[in-house]
Amino acid sequence: MRGNSNITPGFCRDCLQDTTSGEQRCKKCGSPRLLRHIELNKLTLAHIDCDAFYAAVEKRDNPELSAKPVIIGGGTRGVVATACYVARMQGVRSAMPMFKALQACPDAVVIKPDMKKYSKTGRQIRELMHELTPVVEPISIDEAFLDLSGTQRLHGAPPAKVLAKFTKKIQDELGLSVSVGLSYCKFLAKIASDFEKPRGFSVIGKEEAIEFLSKQPISLFWGVGKVTQALLEKDGLTQINQIQEMNEVDLAKKYGSMGLRMSQLAQGKDSRTVKTPSGVKSVSSETTFNTDKSARDELVPVLRRLAEKVSYQLKEKRIAGQTIVLKLKTKDFKSRTRNRTLSDPTRLADKIFRQGMELLDKEIDGTKFRLIGIGVSSLMSDVTADPADLVDTDATKRANAEFAIDKLRKKFGKSAVELGFTFSNSKKKHKPTSSN
Repeated sequence: MRGNSNITPGFCRDCLQDTTSGEQRCKKCGSPRLLRHIELNKLTLAHIDCDAFYAAVEKRDNPELSAKPVIIGGGTRGVVATACYVARMQGVRSAMPMFKALQACPDAVVIKPDMKKYSKTGRQIRELMHELTPVVEPISIDEAFLDLSGTQRLHGAPPAKVLAKFTKKIQDELGLSVSVGLSYCKFLAKIASDFEKPRGFSVIGKEEAIEFLSKQPISLFWGVGKVTQALLEKDGLTQINQIQEMNEVDLAKKYGSMGLRMSQLAQGKDSRTVKTPSGVKSVSSETTFNTDKSARDELVPVLRRLAEKVSYQLKEKRIAGQTIVLKLKTKDFKSRTRNRTLSDPTRLADKIFRQGMELLDKEIDGTKFRLIGIGVSSLMSDVTADPADLVDTDATKRANAEFAIDKLRKKFGKSAVELGFTFSNSKKKHKPTSSN
């Protein structure tokens, strides 16, 4: 979907040059692949779908197949898992019996699925998605929803351009193409990603949603299969504009929850949020001692190691937490949980450890502990994490040192840099020192 090309913002999908005029080709690189939309710089919810994924991976790995029709599936009694676009142009479709597919496309190259290879490539794509945002909801091995809200400051560009860069990166690094749908809700983002496959990038904005939907068939609704379609057709309902004109209560009475859902979707309303697959609410690490411990100098090194493990997970997932949680279990199996909410989210081992130490100091009274753990909750994107500390002026230096250590460990291994700690006689003062 595109707005008035004379006034709407846009850019070239190939060289990313901005354009706001009505030219048909990019003035910089000459590409006709220009993306324009009145809400282009406002929308943040995307659906990304790989193009004929299994077949594309096979063609990438065997260039001799590039121009040939390729079907991924079983033997003559099997079904089509997917087919490349060359085969699709000859009538081959997913879930089609193999014998019918070969009747439609007798010169097709049939390849049995290699799920191990596809999964590996799918994970690589997922990792690149997480470089854009931590809020990624996989739908299958080759598609996912992404919420890029609040990421513009991180990437220095609006989500639309970040997604365009992503598609180029997938092509350059993995030799595959993806299609992107950008909107304000899941329902319309998914629809948009199907518009111009392969290598599509389509936008549906909020202002145009109702008008756009009014021209679409009811089959566009998610969850409306052939059985439901047949039922609706018997009642004379085939187009979404008919649903738009009906009363929500009447739809709910006649068709139950499906009627209520159709009424909402027909108005462009979809309250579903992008959810990470695990639904993780906290990140933590803990350890159980072989022998109970009560002394501060025994507990501190363990707490530091656990804080580093938690920090590593946060950084890998590009998330941060605003509440630090200390967990202790006494020798008689009684649990103690203490927490502290910070003014800003963090993913730094230094902050997690220091806050954990302050909580731990209040619990050191001679009690013997069989378990200690540290974690963070109230998770969110790390975009706003760890701003400059105006009170603790050394905090920024410690943060920079930590990131430098992270780079060394990533390059040379986790044991490349280890931290040791010396403590004064004061219970609450601790001074970190590093050693190779």
